[in-house]
Amino acid sequence: MGRLIAIVGRPNVGKSTLFNRLTKTRAAIVNDTSGTTRDRQYGKTEWNGMEMSVVDTGGWVVNSDDIFEGEINKQVQLAIDEADVILFMVDIKGGVTDLDEMVASILRRSNKPVIVVTNKDDNNEGIYAEAEFYSLGLGQPYSISAINGTGTGDLLDEVVRKMPKEEVESVDESLPRFAIVGRPNAGKSSLINALMDEQRNIVTDIAGTTRDSIYSRYNKFGFDFYLVDTAGIRKKNKVNEDIEYYSVLRSIRAIEYSDVCILIIDATRGIESQDVNIFSIIEKNRKGLVVLVNKWDIAHDKSMKSIDYMEQTIKARFAPFTDFPIVFGSALTKQRIFKVLQEAINVQENRKRIIPTSQLNNAMQEIIGAYPPPATKGKLVKIKYVTMLKEAKVPTFVFFCNLPQWIKDPYKRYLENQIRERWNFAGTPINLYFRQK
Repeated sequence: MGRLIAIVGRPNVGKSTLFNRLTKTRAAIVNDTSGTTRDRQYGKTEWNGMEMSVVDTGGWVVNSDDIFEGEINKQVQLAIDEADVILFMVDIKGGVTDLDEMVASILRRSNKPVIVVTNKDDNNEGIYAEAEFYSLGLGQPYSISAINGTGTGDLLDEVVRKMPKEEVESVDESLPRFAIVGRPNAGKSSLINALMDEQRNIVTDIAGTTRDSIYSRYNKFGFDFYLVDTAGIRKKNKVNEDIEYYSVLRSIRAIEYSDVCILIIDATRGIESQDVNIFSIIEKNRKGLVVLVNKWDIAHDKSMKSIDYMEQTIKARFAPFTDFPIVFGSALTKQRIFKVLQEAINVQENRKRIIPTSQLNNAMQEIIGAYPPPATKGKLVKIKYVTMLKEAKVPTFVFFCNLPQWIKDPYKRYLENQIRERWNFAGTPINLYFRQK
């Protein structure tokens, strides 16, 4: 399940570069000015068959010119609260600084596995400078060059060794798991309370793994599912909840543990970049999606025109994925909260939908016949056969063709749209793969 690595350290030691290397992206903006990582950075990495999430806390030093010790304190505290393994990055050329000492002393007091990563060892002369970092009292430093990747393999081996062993949750695999996510004050707690309050007795808590993600079983009004409730949602933590960054990190684990995410958007504030960040985590994890536009009872203009406008705005921000249910309601007055649950259950059914192969091929041959893949370099691409994978977590279609590499994104989108028009896959991502016959 969710395994989280957090990268911490003072500005400009190469956190973003290491993040890019681990997640094989260029998502973090990398340049030499201190404090340039503005976006919360979240990605996936895999090593020796273990899938892990990586978070670069670098973007969280809000005021980069005068490095608030308090800001770095918060990053580190957050990493301690949320992560399973912490990578503490230091710069081998700069030696140990006061700020490094401060971070180390917080990390030593936590019970989390910490690995000291000495960066920028581009020519192996750093081996001699490395000894100085033993003084941080956090064990053997691992020397890497984030830029060219030396040493990252050994580092990941150590991360995998230090990862806490997962305990298996005793949950009924046949029941869907829903996570309620959204930015602070959008109404997560109100929705959870609206669902739970009147029937605390019907909700059975199943204590989860070591880091207590908890599944609450909801069994009432004909619904039966688990509500994923990570530690951060119910108990206010040490970190001040109103800091927007942190809500994203709080959401990661809930999203990873769920099948379908109910994303709450505050109708009074409209859609903000924070909502898009949380959506992108849902998308990276290929989870189902239902959007609840909350506080609709107090939004200014409730006419149909504004409903249409709001729907279009949300879909425009989440494009190209636009095929998901949007419910307008209010957690406080409980308006349409059961509609949200019903939609989440529909999405979960769509995630499991399997189209019989013969029916699929009849329809797809017609679609492809009407608009075949464009020829590339004079070569005709022929799609001969399509099938759905039975065991996949998300609906997955495999197209067999003579030249899979020539099928480009616009054509893949065309096929996906055609599939969505014919069958109901609302709220769920779908995967298309092209294989050599």
